[in-house]
Amino acid sequence: MPDLTRIIPMRQFSILFLLLVCTGTALKAQFNTGRLPGRGMGSGGNTSMQRDTTKHDHEPDTLTLRYRFLDEPTDFTIDSTIADFSLNYLGFPSTYMTLGNNGNAARNLVFTPRMVPGFDPGFHAYDIYAFNHQNAKFYNTNRPFSELWYLIGAKQEQMINLQHTQNRGEKFNFSFQYRKVNSPGFFQNQATNHDTYNVTANYNSQDKRYHLYLSYYLNKINGGENGGVMDPADLNDPDNKDRRLVPVRLGGNNPSLGGLLNTNIPTKSYNQDASILVRQQYDWGHGDTVHVNDTTQYYKFDPVFRVEHTLTYTENTYRFQDAAPDSLYYRLFYDLTVPLNNPDTLRTRHRWRVFSNDISLMQFPMRGNQAHFIRVGAAFEIIKGQFQASELKEESFTNLRLHGEYRNKTRNQRWDLQAKGELYPIGENAGDFSVYGRLSRYLNETLGNVSLMANNVNREPSYVYRYFGTRNGKEWLNNDLSKENITQVQLRADNKKLKYNLSANYYLYTNYTYFKSFTESAQNSGVFNLLQLVAYKRFDVRSFTFDGDVAFQQLAGTAPLQLPTVWARLRVAYTAKLFKNLNLYTGLEGKYNTPYYADDYSPVLGQFFYQNMQQITNKPDVAAFIHFRIKSLSAYVRGENLNTLVWDNNYVSSLYPANNFGIRVGLRWWFVN
Repeated sequence: MPDLTRIIPMRQFSILFLLLVCTGTALKAQFNTGRLPGRGMGSGGNTSMQRDTTKHDHEPDTLTLRYRFLDEPTDFTIDSTIADFSLNYLGFPSTYMTLGNNGNAARNLVFTPRMVPGFDPGFHAYDIYAFNHQNAKFYNTNRPFSELWYLIGAKQEQMINLQHTQNRGEKFNFSFQYRKVNSPGFFQNQATNHDTYNVTANYNSQDKRYHLYLSYYLNKINGGENGGVMDPADLNDPDNKDRRLVPVRLGGNNPSLGGLLNTNIPTKSYNQDASILVRQQYDWGHGDTVHVNDTTQYYKFDPVFRVEHTLTYTENTYRFQDAAPDSLYYRLFYDLTVPLNNPDTLRTRHRWRVFSNDISLMQFPMRGNQAHFIRVGAAFEIIKGQFQASELKEESFTNLRLHGEYRNKTRNQRWDLQAKGELYPIGENAGDFSVYGRLSRYLNETLGNVSLMANNVNREPSYVYRYFGTRNGKEWLNNDLSKENITQVQLRADNKKLKYNLSANYYLYTNYTYFKSFTESAQNSGVFNLLQLVAYKRFDVRSFTFDGDVAFQQLAGTAPLQLPTVWARLRVAYTAKLFKNLNLYTGLEGKYNTPYYADDYSPVLGQFFYQNMQQITNKPDVAAFIHFRIKSLSAYVRGENLNTLVWDNNYVSSLYPANNFGIRVGLRWWFVN
């Protein structure tokens, strides 16, 4: 059995218990629940496994809270479901696999190509922990609303999430969110320490003609890199039951644990992303004063034509450092010479600054329906890069992007038609384009909603495939890359009554670009296609719930792409409503994927790369859980990796074993003023 004093230190548990007691009297809020759009298992979030949740009409004097995303006219409400711990608490789908520890580099086991044209630096291993403008939420609430999340787990793992939003009058709203991930991990030199911030604000003028949106985020990512274990046989050594004693390939012998305030990580990827977006809109249209009764009236404005201006400035810095580099490791895998007598800190740095100026024109053909519009626009981009090679290397180029969109979501919510496209006619990414179309139809309560989507993207490979440099003067170049072309066709069905979601994706890929080793990029000039089926189904038998996710992937054609043929997750749970206010969900969860050649990982470049030498064959991952909600308090108590009590550790990649058994306790409070 694990040492519970290490899983939940008594001092931290006492503080946590005291917070719960002191704030318990404030937990009185009841609010609407709704569907929160998940992060997609396909491009654009169209194949997410997010569940529908039931919407309840709010009672008088309760919270009414809604939010929107940029360029999306649909309102969403807070998701208060407690079933999916990964998506609803950790913040990413359960199909993602980290390199063993919460906060380490991660990838999706379900194929999700990047289908966005234009410039891209190419560093995405830590994306699931970061904020961006696409997932920024612009709120509207009748009462100030706050959230506090706190998680504590094995080996002093901790997560904190603080969020607040409120309206200042009827015209202005602001929100702030801070999220911290701190986890020393089970193995040496895999500690993580992330601090991420997100601020949004939106303003509507008194006459409802002028609108202002502000989005700012700052992501500080510190992910420990241990390069994997030296020898898998070390895991079976009786002297290494404490996994911190297992030798690893990077970071030296460093078995000590960190902590929330101890953020010294000698060998790490440390990235920082910061961006600010300011969008202004001015409308022309028709305004009317609507009289509700003799004493109540309000002003209603229906736009007909809109001018929209968006300024965005983004600065991204991607770095790697090793304070005590091992000369043999870097000479063997990176052809880097590190002095044996006085090894200096090994560092890399890629810094990108992107300025975008966008002007768009919009027309609303149907009065009173802002989800029916035509948008055309153009954006000019200035992109500058700096690299830490033998001498400071710089890049500078520009892009012109043209874009257009037609959207028609009918007032009765039955039809939703969207067609949009982007083209880069001149600039560094000249010839990049995307064409996207989707038709969705709500049939009825029994048949649910069905949609058909098609997307084609032609894009320049991400810059990291073309160039990477280190401080000691080593550079890797590949100037023989052609544009990638990706086509996706999707058929999707969502049915709330019968409790299932189903999506079928067909991908056609030309010029697939990938890394074939720790430093070398390559491109497959052939064409391959991939059939992907993703499904979710739930069964209720009295007080028991059986629900499962499954993804099937079949590759046709020769391609340097390795995927599990089947990924599946099954939950068996007892559900009940006890003592009037206690919603209980408790049971077992298992995840499994078929054997495959999992991608290896290059710490210096921060990239997963193709390998076909070591096949990963795992037993199912098993967790036991008790999730419950009492009014505005949700709690998650989980015993994870139960399989390690019976079998050896599973592997997530070559030489990267998964964690041992551990207990996690997560709490989530909502406060309404």
